[in-house]
Amino acid sequence: MESDPILERREREAQQAREKSLKIIMGVMAAVALALAGVLAYIWLQKSALVKDLEAEKKDLTEQMETLQADYANLSSDYDSINSQLDTSRAEVAELIERIKKTEATNRAKMRQYEKELGTLRSIMRNYIVKIDSLNTLNHRLTADAAAARKEAAESKRANQQLSQQVEDLTGQVAAGSVLKARGLSIAAYNSSDKVTDRSSRVTRLLTTLSLVENALAPKGPVRVYIRVKDPEGVILTNSVNTSFNYGGETMVASASREVDYQGKEVELSIYLNDIPAYTKGIYTVEAYTEQSRLGTAELLLR
Repeated sequence: MESDPILERREREAQQAREKSLKIIMGVMAAVALALAGVLAYIWLQKSALVKDLEAEKKDLTEQMETLQADYANLSSDYDSINSQLDTSRAEVAELIERIKKTEATNRAKMRQYEKELGTLRSIMRNYIVKIDSLNTLNHRLTADAAAARKEAAESKRANQQLSQQVEDLTGQVAAGSVLKARGLSIAAYNSSDKVTDRSSRVTRLLTTLSLVENALAPKGPVRVYIRVKDPEGVILTNSVNTSFNYGGETMVASASREVDYQGKEVELSIYLNDIPAYTKGIYTVEAYTEQSRLGTAELLLR
């Protein structure tokens, strides 16, 4: 069977067209690949340049922080409160330097934050400098004023010695005259029928009576009177109230106490001592006090 020349020619033409199309496609793809390579190279170069710039910014920021750290190290004052604040700021600077060193330069958000913190710490240091200068100026002025005052005081001292002595004498007289005093201090024992007794086995409570005498110089207002009752062995009688007071710089145990409103006029008062388990035969002694003075003492004999 003979081949058809027309069909063969068409097949050759179709084959040639396909080969031509393939060459065109391959050419286009090669061009695209070349363009992409160029773009990637450009991006890589841009990124490298950006990273280099960011590393330089990080280095510059670190150097600025280290300079600030040195400035803080050289800053000092004569005032403990400011020195304490400076120590805190120095610690913040050191911590910030460590954070900058550990942070990637490409972390621009963190770097911007650190720049703001650097500005804040610089502002704080300027405030410290202004405050220290102001305090030093004030201190110099106060020192000069104090020296002048000491000189003036020394000049006035001799002229005022006599007056001071007079004032001291009068003050002592007023202080001595303002001390509360008492009269009529006594102590009695009562039985369960609320009658006076001297039988130790029948005593249920003790009653101390006294009068605060009139004294116009004494301070007016509430006054608490304390009693200390000692048994024949010298032991202070106390109950569950556990009363105590301060006298002459010493804390003293009291048997009982009572507060009265003293207005400079004579005041009579009674103080009961209850809830003592038992009484023995012998002499009981009561001492009466305020926190400013000893009012007196009295005795009771129980058989």
